Amino acid sequence: MKTYKNPTKSIWPDLIQRPAINKEQLTQGVNTILNDVKQNGDKALIKYASLFDGVELSNIRVTELEIENAVKKVNQELKDAIALAYKNIATFHQAQKFQEEIIETSVGVKCWRKSVAIEKIGLYIPGGSAPLFSTILMLGIPAKIAGCKELVLCTPSNSKEEINPAILYTANLVGIDKIYKIGGAQAIAAMAYGTETIPQVYKIFGPGNQYVTRAKELIQQSGIAIDLPAGPSEVLIIADSTSNPVFVAADLLSQAEHGADSQVILLSDNEQIVNECLAQVEIQVKQLPKKEIALKALNNSKAIVLKSIAECVEFSNKYAPEHLIIASENANQFADTISNAGSVFLGNYSCESAGDYASGTNHTLPTNGFAKNYSGVSLDSFVKKITYQELNKEGLKSIGKAIEIMAEAEQLMAHKNAVTLRLKEINND
Repeated sequence: MKTYKNPTKSIWPDLIQRPAINKEQLTQGVNTILNDVKQNGDKALIKYASLFDGVELSNIRVTELEIENAVKKVNQELKDAIALAYKNIATFHQAQKFQEEIIETSVGVKCWRKSVAIEKIGLYIPGGSAPLFSTILMLGIPAKIAGCKELVLCTPSNSKEEINPAILYTANLVGIDKIYKIGGAQAIAAMAYGTETIPQVYKIFGPGNQYVTRAKELIQQSGIAIDLPAGPSEVLIIADSTSNPVFVAADLLSQAEHGADSQVILLSDNEQIVNECLAQVEIQVKQLPKKEIALKALNNSKAIVLKSIAECVEFSNKYAPEHLIIASENANQFADTISNAGSVFLGNYSCESAGDYASGTNHTLPTNGFAKNYSGVSLDSFVKKITYQELNKEGLKSIGKAIEIMAEAEQLMAHKNAVTLRLKEINND
């Protein structure tokens, strides 16, 4: 990690930059895959599974027998852990349901909203070096609570056509049975356009590598919604003299092991704390199975000493991290000053791993600075809000004249006439 001491605000814009990728070359490659799947359906999917995943697929869809066998392979300890996470995630998202009120804006004019579930949802679950079965909980549970009718899940298999048992177990627990052995950009294309085997969906959720992310961005142009803009994972930690450097280092590394393109940022008003945290990073990284990945991520990462915790918060709000940890015994003092972050973790014991797995909040969050204008996934991500209005005769009389005047001012006489004719009838009664 490169260290900066009291950098001037003039260079902050450079410090908040994420690692760059060649988008032009990436877009060209992803577009080729999208168009191929759109035109050739399952044939293209089977081709890319062989090319990218080294598997000759005999069956794209996971069978009931495969799911049953997977359930048997997952040990009880993991099942119990998943059950605890399920309960907390369901509790938190169930609490997000509420009944909209009917508002009488004028006498006889009633307006209200209704939440209606998006009918067809696609879930992408990475299955390579990190089979993210936890993401099935984060996406499948709120989708079910919202009332989505059809859930389609795509995840890559290994060369033996096998999917990690924990992924199949968790999908079965949530109630998802349309599971397909397809990964990468081709999975996004399949759910966006539909193939002979995989149904088309209306909105696609889930993390992935840069190819998956770019595919999600591109399919929006076809009218398919996505959860949110997402890129490599990231964490920013604000540490002060009351933080625990051992904990801070562990949190930095837990994010760094996600991928070589991940980024971790450490901010503090205390140079000694920064040095102690970085010393712990050097000790702990040597013990990680994914040491090489973490080290590459650390090359893209920064430790910055600033003048005060208030200035650290100011920097953080400009960076807009996916995950923000305030590693301090006084974290609550700064909680209300956070304006841009995907998810915030307060105090020395609120590790980011808690939100990733089992505290109850959703771990599908905006990255790459999009926390400035996007929220993480919630129950609202799986519904549309439809507005209703009902006017009786008194209602139209109370606002009709204003409508006529405004419509005429905009030179939309048919709009005016729709009111005038009704008022005429009402006045003749």
